[in-house]
Amino acid sequence: MHDQAVLVGVMSGTSLDGATAAIARFSKTDANFTAELLGIETIPYDDALRERIGVCANGASAADYNALAFRLGHVFADVAAQVIASAGVARGDIAAICSHGHTLWHAPPAGTWQLGEGAVIAERLGIDVIEDFRVRDVAAGGQGAPLVTIADALLFGADGAARALQNIGGMANVTIVPGRGSIAGVRAFDTGPGVAIIDALTLMLVGDRFDLDGNYARLGKPVAAVLNQLLDGEFFRREPPRSTGRETFGDAYALAVLEGCRTAEPECIDADIIATATELTAASIVAAYDRFIPEPIADVLFSGGGARNVYLRERIATRFAASETHSGVALADFGDAFFPGEAKEAVAFAFLGFLHLRGEPAIVPGATGARGARVLGKRVPA
Repeated sequence: MHDQAVLVGVMSGTSLDGATAAIARFSKTDANFTAELLGIETIPYDDALRERIGVCANGASAADYNALAFRLGHVFADVAAQVIASAGVARGDIAAICSHGHTLWHAPPAGTWQLGEGAVIAERLGIDVIEDFRVRDVAAGGQGAPLVTIADALLFGADGAARALQNIGGMANVTIVPGRGSIAGVRAFDTGPGVAIIDALTLMLVGDRFDLDGNYARLGKPVAAVLNQLLDGEFFRREPPRSTGRETFGDAYALAVLEGCRTAEPECIDADIIATATELTAASIVAAYDRFIPEPIADVLFSGGGARNVYLRERIATRFAASETHSGVALADFGDAFFPGEAKEAVAFAFLGFLHLRGEPAIVPGATGARGARVLGKRVPA
């Protein structure tokens, strides 16, 4: 039984920014788990790789999928090697590299598919790899997401108070933790798009990959008719547990938002369309709290790349202030309470690997809807 171990977590998110690796030391003392971040590194994806991922997500040949799986395996090995070197940890002291892979397609209950060949990582670095965490949850009848719920509950909850941990990546998800150290009463679900639609429209309209600090959206005004229609969509009304991805909130959805705005208000400018997408994310996050989180929450901790969008955070704060249920909630960055938020998901996947080594389940059935607790991940020996 591993009561203490150093592991590397590797994460590739739906925002397609790049691959992030975090190295952390995990400990179990009595009933408490702790995590100490030792280092974090990111390798940005270049335009060619980003395009390859996009092509494969929209249908490609078996040769394309195979090549991408191995290419991502090498990228993940590169970023894992970087973080190990920067942290000054000997490879022999690392229990495992825990790779989430890149989610290419996610459509439970039919299935879920992550790419990034773990055998490449194991072969290159000579360290055991634990990968493919999501599929067991889906096989057990769950949504396969959010998977970081167990880390939120056991590592990042508040003592004696309910806390929400809100991630904003390409998609956005929340975990509600009644109190640190227990999974009893913990819930989690995807709130909807994070920055995926904002990014897609910014690229379509102005040629930038993302709206830095929300500066374009700040210049515009949301197209109200379109925003209201979008918020009435089936996903936002669906009861948790629920999860989503680019299959729903991808380029086709972004194009429909663009066309809807120009039809509803032919005189609208590009900034209005980007503002509509930004408001969709802000409104859908707060609406999810109002609909599905009736209990009082002490604070919300934000993480993920989208949490750095200043204007988006302002819009979320404004909508929380107007909420009948959660107007008094404190809003803060994950890094204010723990380590930098950009490391959170990679650390969470390393924690799933720590639980795998201990033979402990990582599924929270109340979050994903799975039939029961299961050990997650597949192990590739070095």
